[in-house]
Amino acid sequence: MEYVLGHQGRLYVAEGGDLFSPQPRVAAGQIEERYPVSPELELLLSKEEPGAGFEKLDLRAELSMAEESHFSRLARATQIAVWHDQHRFCGRCGALSKRADGELAKRCTQCELVVYPRISPCIIVLVTKGDQCLLAHNTRFPDGRYSTLAGFIEAGETAEAAVAREIMEEVGVEVCNIRYAHSQAWPFPHSLMLGFYADYAGGEITPDGEEIDLAGWFTADNLPQLPPSFTISRQLIEGFLNPPA
Repeated sequence: MEYVLGHQGRLYVAEGGDLFSPQPRVAAGQIEERYPVSPELELLLSKEEPGAGFEKLDLRAELSMAEESHFSRLARATQIAVWHDQHRFCGRCGALSKRADGELAKRCTQCELVVYPRISPCIIVLVTKGDQCLLAHNTRFPDGRYSTLAGFIEAGETAEAAVAREIMEEVGVEVCNIRYAHSQAWPFPHSLMLGFYADYAGGEITPDGEEIDLAGWFTADNLPQLPPSFTISRQLIEGFLNPPA
């Protein structure tokens, strides 16, 4: 059995770069709870910040090098660590919540409300027009980097409706032929990204000036700086540029 250590929603790695360790150097009294992440991996949640022998994990850097199975385990461990940190107390009565037996859940010690790890569904979409794709610069991005458009699904909304709404809100463009591509668990901090393609249907690109400050149409021979290869946004772009035979 291997372990990964978490504290206040962050994962910690043994100094020297070993992510998983069969013998984490932390006192048993510091372990608050443990959760199975996979048959081979458990998440140990520490009451105190790990001291000598551990350093905070650079999650983005680690995910950028991860294979699919490793990515999945790391994303799951991170999301459970965040959930544990943010749901220590009942949201209904305020009493302490404890791990429920037999399932990945917390049960209130007073009113018995059961809560499960939070997952926030988001859409992420590449809009296309012939051999062009619509990419945008988010105000939080480094200078020069462009990506696909994304946003959270609102209560009572379908994923397809969220695609059309987000694109209209962020860049003022109408779309049609919305079609699902694939998904990716995104542990920043607890999202599930639902990837789509959509065709341009009308309108002039008009960035909202809040989230999006620049946007435009790009072809394969004039691409801007793109997101890292492990991201679903980059995978959508690559799928458009290099469609399967």
